[in-house]
Amino acid sequence: RPVGSSEGYVLGFEEIFNKIDETIAVGGNQLLLQGGHNPDLPIQWYEDLFRWMKANFPLAIHGLSPEEIRYIAEIENLSIRQVIERLIAAGLDSIPGGGAEILDDEIRYQISPLKCSTDTWLDVMREAHGLGLRTTATMVFGFGEQPRHIVSHLERLRALQDETAGFTAFICWPFQAEGTRLKLRDDTTAMRYLRVFALSRLYLYN
Repeated sequence: RPVGSSEGYVLGFEEIFNKIDETIAVGGNQLLLQGGHNPDLPIQWYEDLFRWMKANFPLAIHGLSPEEIRYIAEIENLSIRQVIERLIAAGLDSIPGGGAEILDDEIRYQISPLKCSTDTWLDVMREAHGLGLRTTATMVFGFGEQPRHIVSHLERLRALQDETAGFTAFICWPFQAEGTRLKLRDDTTAMRYLRVFALSRLYLYN
């Protein structure tokens, strides 16, 4: 949502506390934290949140997608490496692979022109791996991309994994158009999901 929208919101620490309690109650040991771009939340807000979480709960923090980290670096006038270093010091344990969609700018510029480029997404992950942080990788398909776009995505992930060995998991899923401005114009059936998933398992042998 744009800045100032009545549909935008920030969870308070008490609300996060309740979500963490629910997670622990069902045996969870990790919390995934992702959000939007909020120019009113400086890096210190995240540092305070992470330190508070670590001081009070036995949970790993799997937080902030590459796009969020890039945005924090932009508004704070810091390098991506500096942002990740500060977040690690505050308690960040790993980075989720959100925002990858299809790692080919031909598709990215069509479906999410305001998100970071393919190279930037990969650079964030490369910096994180270099600092000893592990991350996951994702792919969302079903935007009308061609097979070459999917192969390009997998090739870039495989090349970075060859370089850093920093990815711990790969997750792919079909695009779900509900609640978005994009219309579904592609095959997102279970059969295509199984084909794409099988291809990914073969291609990402590393």
